[in-house]
Amino acid sequence: MIRVRRALTADAPSIGAVHVTAWRNAYAGILPSGYLTGLSMPRQAAQYDASIRAGDGVYVAIAARPGAAAGVVGFVTVGRPRVRGLAEGEVQTLYVLDDWREHGLGRRLLAAGAAHLKAAGCRSAFLWVLRDNPSRWFYQRLGGRPAAESDTRVAGVAIPQVAFVWDPIDPLLAAAPQA
Repeated sequence: MIRVRRALTADAPSIGAVHVTAWRNAYAGILPSGYLTGLSMPRQAAQYDASIRAGDGVYVAIAARPGAAAGVVGFVTVGRPRVRGLAEGEVQTLYVLDDWREHGLGRRLLAAGAAHLKAAGCRSAFLWVLRDNPSRWFYQRLGGRPAAESDTRVAGVAIPQVAFVWDPIDPLLAAAPQA
């Protein structure tokens, strides 16, 4: 069984672990290996704990396999844009553990995040994805339109990224697969 819900402060350590694991898997060969090796689960957990306590839009996917305890296997964070001009809301992060991909979790998490943004008055949304991220097709399949390109700096290295925009936000609200 898989469910998506608003994150609790008790989820922060698991969110931090998913963040680090997902980055190390998704960005190997894209980001500097020393940077990926140096990622800290406790540091990430502290950042997500602060976001949850601040009331930011943080949602988790909780899943269990037979004989295993339920745990966080993915998450999304959303909020007002860090960069103005692309859309009214931003999907800041979306990560799902590799073993749980292709189960509709990314879609369900995006739909939860979009609902949070819409409730906050956002009629459009965007996200940045690293240009070489093999998962960028996912955002295109959900109707995201490439709208901007820039570089982000990671460990002193310029990494190309692409912004995908949903204007209006409605395709993201409908992203969750039908049961």
